[in-house]
Amino acid sequence: MKMPLDFKKLVTARFFATFAVQMQSIVLAWRIYDLMKDPLYLGLIGLTEAVPAIGLALFAGYLIDRSRPLKVYRGVLCVCLLSGLILLSAHLFASHLTIAHQALMLYSASFLTGLARSFSQPSIYASVPRLVSREQLVQATAINSSAMQVARIGGPAVGGFIFGFLGSVTAASVVCVLLVVGLFSLLLIKADIAPPADRPRHNSIKDEFLSGIRFVFKHSILLPALSLDMVSVLFGGVTALLPIFAEDILHAGPKGLGLLRGAPAIGATLMSFYLARFPLKGRSGTWLFTAVTGFGVCIFIFGLSRVFWLSMAALAVSGAFDSISMLIRSSAVQLASPDHLRGKISAVNSIFIGSSNEIGEVESGLMAKLMGTVPSVYFGATMCLLSAGVIAYLSPKLRTMELEKLSD
Repeated sequence: MKMPLDFKKLVTARFFATFAVQMQSIVLAWRIYDLMKDPLYLGLIGLTEAVPAIGLALFAGYLIDRSRPLKVYRGVLCVCLLSGLILLSAHLFASHLTIAHQALMLYSASFLTGLARSFSQPSIYASVPRLVSREQLVQATAINSSAMQVARIGGPAVGGFIFGFLGSVTAASVVCVLLVVGLFSLLLIKADIAPPADRPRHNSIKDEFLSGIRFVFKHSILLPALSLDMVSVLFGGVTALLPIFAEDILHAGPKGLGLLRGAPAIGATLMSFYLARFPLKGRSGTWLFTAVTGFGVCIFIFGLSRVFWLSMAALAVSGAFDSISMLIRSSAVQLASPDHLRGKISAVNSIFIGSSNEIGEVESGLMAKLMGTVPSVYFGATMCLLSAGVIAYLSPKLRTMELEKLSD
């Protein structure tokens, strides 16, 4: 099924932006750990991103449902570029700055990335269904997912290698260049997506703000699906701890860190390409719970491993399972969302994702400090598996969900 040209330009822009942000995360995390030598400070990177990403999410959804989402996404890339320039400055002038000043600049860059992320996903979710037909939506989600996973592979891997071989200044410069390329691709889009014309009237701005939350919390599929993803990744994610594993446990250095960060995306990309060509048909709920369970098992194996390539393999397979989960969840959100609520519902989705990813990094850093790095990974994997079992028991509708039968 041939996709519209403007959709391809949007995917291209998002690809370069994601590639750059992933590169930036490698440089920033390594530098913070190099300066502080404390896992708690790695976790605080996630908190610094989570505060604006989650705090502004509802406002982002409200704004996007009342404005032009592609224009908002251009602003997102501009903020990401500013974040990259701060990262570059922190490395260019490192010899003239104290450790505290360097850390402040790095956390400021993380804050701006979180600010951009609060508007990023709602603007994309509001744009894609207006650029493709409903029949193309699941395939468009798979294509978009594949492109993002390639960026998540390339970003950490390239970031780690450039940082390791050419230095942090070069790596930060490449981040800025890629963001400029993404912004240029976005400017080439000819479509001008207007706000939905059939927005229902609300009694107050507060009611409109909360309409997306009410829709999700009353939906028998979306609430348990988003909760499953949030809880499993909140506890099962190990991203914040990878610098510790790379340096202190697997002794692989910054190049190894880049490979470890890219490993989940390798598995996710291969699975995304497979799903783009051979979409899941039927038993979507069963596949969702199978994927979350497989993810938890892989994280447990990662915690056990002391061999670099086994650790990479465990993360890669975890990424493949996560790709299945993400595709099913994203398709469910897109298919169940009315046009006038797409931005707000996506904002709620981004709150769940932000809670699992950024706050999950805080949880990882805190538990690593309290329990030790490896025991904290065992704990997270166990909680991931328990959450899958509990939600499967409590939500029979999600267990038996069929995407083909899901509609708004």
